[in-house]
Amino acid sequence: MSTLFTKILNGEIPGRFVWREDGVGAFLTTGPLADGHTLVVPTEEVDRWTDASPETLAKVIEVARRIGAVQVEIFGASRAGLIVAGYEINHLHVHVWPSRTMADFDFASADQSPDPAVLDANAAKLREGLRAAGYGEFVPAD
Repeated sequence: MSTLFTKILNGEIPGRFVWREDGVGAFLTTGPLADGHTLVVPTEEVDRWTDASPETLAKVIEVARRIGAVQVEIFGASRAGLIVAGYEINHLHVHVWPSRTMADFDFASADQSPDPAVLDANAAKLREGLRAAGYGEFVPAD
């Protein structure tokens, strides 16, 4: 049975995509820790990150690195946070978001009811920043 993330990657469930390429996609989470909080997900259904092939893991982390660098710049953060948690959905995914302090790593403070208009605006801003950084070939139109 397909995971929730596979359904999002396949377009069965809508997602606010900021990155698409063979083997990996990235979209905004619906429970953000900060503006622009993105999930980077391989198309391969791997439950635990420790079970991923080195190639899959390297691709996911490289996409997260690129997105994180742009998040820092466009959202005015000092760092990009990165966490591999994996308990909420049994499909490898990396959380990457603009971070200012260690308090930004507390999932208990995630916004569980974000304004859809704010999420749309953050996705558009991140896509624009990724294009400006030279990653346009991986950034979907909307």
